[in-house]
Amino acid sequence: MSLKKPLLICVVGATAIGKTALAIKLAQAFSTEIISADSRQFFKEMNIGTAVPSKEELEAIPHHFIQNKSIFEDYSVGDFERDALSLITDIFKKKKLLIMVGGSGLYVDALVKGLDTFPEVPSEIREQLNFELNERGLETLQNELKKADPTYFEKVDIYNPHRLVRALEIYRATGKPYSSFLKKETTERDFDTIFIGLTAERETIYSRINFRVDKMVENGLIEEAKSLFVHKEKNALQTVGYRELFQYFDGNLSKEEAISEIKKNTRRFAKRQNTWFKKNEDIHWFNHQTDASTIINFIKEKNAL
Repeated sequence: MSLKKPLLICVVGATAIGKTALAIKLAQAFSTEIISADSRQFFKEMNIGTAVPSKEELEAIPHHFIQNKSIFEDYSVGDFERDALSLITDIFKKKKLLIMVGGSGLYVDALVKGLDTFPEVPSEIREQLNFELNERGLETLQNELKKADPTYFEKVDIYNPHRLVRALEIYRATGKPYSSFLKKETTERDFDTIFIGLTAERETIYSRINFRVDKMVENGLIEEAKSLFVHKEKNALQTVGYRELFQYFDGNLSKEEAISEIKKNTRRFAKRQNTWFKKNEDIHWFNHQTDASTIINFIKEKNAL
């Protein structure tokens, strides 16, 4: 039995749970390539702090959307949807199966389901929000979003000012929560999708996160962040691992406090990733220690490969 459509296998789950290693084993088993849907790994200046796959991992299988952009370029989820659709259309001409891996749920959904349609927002609303952000700080916007749209507050990265401003400008412009505009219907794609999710006990995930952060610091994260400090206002750098070290460089945190904050905020990020993915009833969940051969056989049986 042959597939009517090409198949996109989406490997999802919390940060540090082992998605990259599994994706490589799947790509090797099915003789195919990997698309990254990790929005932090798009930028070539951010290497250590985003846990980019190692040189050996990148050489083992062709990867796409890894360090293909610069922090000096604006690159939105809409840009990713367009570029990824174009790329996989080309790849599906020679491959019947492709792997997508990443923890950025919004980017995964954009490619699989299509982006949502939002109303135009007057520029003065965005300008006012950015003014409030600079004058009163991030917490003010967090509190407003929590009251205005608790549904979206639960799953968005509340430490990313760009995401907060985007959600609140929609709310202020329309009087309706951002989450109410999220697409209820899925865009029809020219490929089928199967979701494979990796899961673990919370203590295991937290332990893996702490270990990974320590390894990042050992591998030069502080030096990498220092080289980017002059560009700290760039949107790409408003993320865990860099933001905390910028506070250290500014004298607001000690080095030890900054590292502790990275671990804490990464744990929070993992919790929000799980909240996002748990709402997707199409995901087939496997313990992170499951042998890859078990998952490969599951995919074969599920899709009559």
